[in-house]
Amino acid sequence: MYRENAWKSYTEKEVSQLMEFSEGYRDFLTRGKTERICVQLALRAAEEKGFRRLEHFLDTGERIKPGDKVYALNRDKNIALFVIGEKPLEEGLRALGAHIDSPRLDLKQNPLYESEGTALLDTHYYGGIKKYQWVTLPLALHGVVIKKDGTRIDLEIGEKDEEPVFVISDLLIHLAADQLKEKGAKVIEGENLDVTVGSIPLKDVEKDAVKANILRILKETYQIEEEDFLSAEIEVVPAGKARDCGLDRSMIAGYGHDDRVCAYTSLAAILEVDACQYTNCCFLVDKEEIGSVGATGAQSLFMENTIAQLIACTGGESMLKTRKALSNTKMLSSDVSAAVDPLYVNVSEKKNAAYLGNGIVFNKYTGARGKSGCNDANPEYMAELRRVLDDARVHYQTAELGKVDQGGGGTIAYIMGNYTMDVIDAGVPVLNMHAPWEVVSKADVYEAYRAYKAFLSQI
Repeated sequence: MYRENAWKSYTEKEVSQLMEFSEGYRDFLTRGKTERICVQLALRAAEEKGFRRLEHFLDTGERIKPGDKVYALNRDKNIALFVIGEKPLEEGLRALGAHIDSPRLDLKQNPLYESEGTALLDTHYYGGIKKYQWVTLPLALHGVVIKKDGTRIDLEIGEKDEEPVFVISDLLIHLAADQLKEKGAKVIEGENLDVTVGSIPLKDVEKDAVKANILRILKETYQIEEEDFLSAEIEVVPAGKARDCGLDRSMIAGYGHDDRVCAYTSLAAILEVDACQYTNCCFLVDKEEIGSVGATGAQSLFMENTIAQLIACTGGESMLKTRKALSNTKMLSSDVSAAVDPLYVNVSEKKNAAYLGNGIVFNKYTGARGKSGCNDANPEYMAELRRVLDDARVHYQTAELGKVDQGGGGTIAYIMGNYTMDVIDAGVPVLNMHAPWEVVSKADVYEAYRAYKAFLSQI
């Protein structure tokens, strides 16, 4: 049952390939700070590989045939990529599903205000975070503003060296005696996660002159009026590039590994597929961090509707065929797991825990305490995966998400399981999960990519 560290088995050539692959991922992580940007990056890469939009087939009546590469978009926050296989769709797909949203801060709809001669933006945190980790860090703004006439303004401030960054202040240690008596969950309150954006007052303005100056800058530089915040989606994320981590450069530190590391490796795997027996799919979704809800979450009908449209474009339009396709599908819910932290080993059960460098990790189930809310994969499916990965010499490990009574978590697996498909969580172990800066091993990133390729071609 011992799982050897992957680094021990690599040849010099394999290390070189691993490092090259990691550079591509590090660039993707640096650029893909939001789900919309991730979709744009995936779309660009897919079109370069010859993928065509599903609407082309629906509008022209052209039949989809084996070998065709097709993509579908949903509100610029979901993308599904398909390589059509030799077998009919109703015999099932081989699917990789990852989420591209990450914990962050979102601007409220009426965010801008002035207090004590400082202009601030009011936020609402998104997903599970430790609030105290988000103060006194350089932050960037990413998002879109849609004006009443439909004009779209893409906003990105704080990533380039010449651009300003933003910060959330914290109480100086000299005056923090009362604050430090609070429990961790209360040291920083959610309503205090407000972003400082300016301190120069606009001349000849008596009331809220600093706010007025910020509004002037927004209008002159970005053509944004204050009321445009009502139809904006602006995310506050850590500023700066993902970086190599460690003197040996064995790791990557950056924002959003959860779950863009699995999104990138899934995308990279399907982009290399040219022919397949079963239709291959890569499904990138939003809103996992808040329960996979809404029109762009995994609980939406986007996947189901898209498969129904694919079937229609192959000459069949039966809902029964769609149901059969979903039920016969085999899927990897490509999501991260918790790596054993050497400073906090006590929260892990070491026989059933994931370690950096030991390869992709399978979570047969997650959930919280008595497996509540989890998908529990069938052993027959796990046996099939073991065979394929062992034949491909992929490094993999199995884990639970901490000790039984310690906590837990969830993924999109249970939602896909509702279709009666075989599905299991399979992803990269992460240190500092949900923190502004997370850490992964390059070996695990590479092994996840290799595992996804083996899954698509051999299952």
